[in-house]
Amino acid sequence: MKYKIQELAEMAGISARTLRYYDEIEILSPDRINSSGYRIYGETEVDRLQHILFYRELGVELKDIKKILDDPDFNELKALKEHERKLTDKRKHLNSLIDTVGKTIESKERSFIMSDTEKFDGFKKLLIEDNEKRYGSEIRRKYGDEAVEDSNNKLKNMTSKEYGEINELEKSMYEALYTAMETGDPAGKMAQKAADLHRQWLSFYWGSYTKEAHAGVARMYVDDERFTAYYDKKQSGTAKFLRDAILIYTDAGK
Repeated sequence: MKYKIQELAEMAGISARTLRYYDEIEILSPDRINSSGYRIYGETEVDRLQHILFYRELGVELKDIKKILDDPDFNELKALKEHERKLTDKRKHLNSLIDTVGKTIESKERSFIMSDTEKFDGFKKLLIEDNEKRYGSEIRRKYGDEAVEDSNNKLKNMTSKEYGEINELEKSMYEALYTAMETGDPAGKMAQKAADLHRQWLSFYWGSYTKEAHAGVARMYVDDERFTAYYDKKQSGTAKFLRDAILIYTDAGK
């Protein structure tokens, strides 16, 4: 089946202008240009567009999508299965938030009391699921299932006040950390403030705090590339600087 640009745009639910842009950046070019000057797209281009839209739905940048699709080792079936898995996860996340919104609406319409904990159930559930997916196996291996479950339950049972406090703590910790990084001194006053805020942030999740465990987590931020990528996403070297500051804070660097 062959499609003109407007036909493909309507079928895909995007604009013809978007398809022209895709052609300009060479992520999706038409199969050919006919004698009348129309862009003509075939089955190969339709399949490629489907992948582009799947990846865009998952938040992948166009330049990265192009690299993925142009890779000689790109496996279409494997990619489709990965799309399915990630979109299913996204649906679960959205369903959790929709459920929370629905309960909130119902509480307003029927004037029954919705607990502060319930108001944030969806958000906290997503956070727990995301942490489990990213770091669950490593954390459980290092600290044990019981410690992880206790931490998850503590998060689930947080009140709205506690939930707000932990987010503010994390924000303050990053602000202090980035300011301290400008000095380059992990032992400095601002770096140690960041380490102390990090301790307070962790204490919301942990049943009990120890300097040894705090130092262990800090080392993991550098030893595990996924943690490093998370902390370094805004500024390179953040994970290492935070680790060094915490090791000094906990006397583990001596």
